[in-house]
Amino acid sequence: MAFKKLLPPLKEALERVGISSPTKFQQEVLPKIKGGASFFGIAPEGAGKTTAIIIGTLQKLNCSALEEAPRALIFVKDKAEALALEEEFKRFAFRMDLRIYSVYEELHIDTQRSEIFAGTDIVIATPKRLNKLFYLNGINLGKLKLLIVDEADFLSNAKVFSDLARIPESIDRCQYLIFSSKPHKRIDRMKELFMSNAQVIQHKE
Repeated sequence: MAFKKLLPPLKEALERVGISSPTKFQQEVLPKIKGGASFFGIAPEGAGKTTAIIIGTLQKLNCSALEEAPRALIFVKDKAEALALEEEFKRFAFRMDLRIYSVYEELHIDTQRSEIFAGTDIVIATPKRLNKLFYLNGINLGKLKLLIVDEADFLSNAKVFSDLARIPESIDRCQYLIFSSKPHKRIDRMKELFMSNAQVIQHKE
């Protein structure tokens, strides 16, 4: 999908941040995100994985807020990764009304629950904290369109993987996108649990 096929607010955002053309990896994965396919996107650092997540998510959510429940949930390794991705989303969505919120262990869970229910479109979370929020009825995933994992190498930790794997059990329909820098031993397990029809897209450069 060439950038010319993106929504006008997103094209304006790309011009503002100085991105004029997609990488080879983005050329392949962005149409699949738009089309609703679930996939494992494997590519090295510098291929544009994080930017593909941002562009694909903003396009999928029509670059605008809607109701209160989140429509995109993105799992990351830790607080630092959550805050960094939130800032990058906000850099692109500067002139959009999308609400982006990060959840991680250091914040009080009641505060996080209140702020999520006040209205969010995109939640960026560590698996452990999101899992706890979910089982305390602190987040409504009934409107979820996208469940994404950014740089999924951290799922090699069995407890972290278990925290993430519980969430799809309670989601009726959703598009799953798993991004990593190298093939991961958990891919087969994720296919068994909730990504049976997912493609594997692998770029070496």
